[in-house]
Amino acid sequence: MERRLFHIAAEAEWQEARTKGEYAADSLASEGFIHCSEPHQVVPVANTRFRARRDLVLLHIDPEKLRAAVRYENLEGGDELFPHIYGPLNLDAVVDVTPFRPSADGGFDAHRPSLESRR
Repeated sequence: MERRLFHIAAEAEWQEARTKGEYAADSLASEGFIHCSEPHQVVPVANTRFRARRDLVLLHIDPEKLRAAVRYENLEGGDELFPHIYGPLNLDAVVDVTPFRPSADGGFDAHRPSLESRR
């Protein structure tokens, strides 16, 4: 299986990006990069930052296709490194988009199929 990065996005923002031709999360303007996750980081990030949100999609990103640089960093002082994209996300690097919905209690679960590509 090819290596993938993941980004949790609001579905409306993703749809807007498709009409603009590139995706730029709010964090790109405010922090200078787009937050991403390795597969094992998606669910903990979702439960910390997006609990109970039902308007999300998961962008499956092929890092080999990115035009912007990716840096692995932890800017909050922890030991775990997270991938950050330093520039807009070119749409051809997004190889799949899956709905990313929490369970009834508002939490996200690692066993849900949204982390698996539909291809």
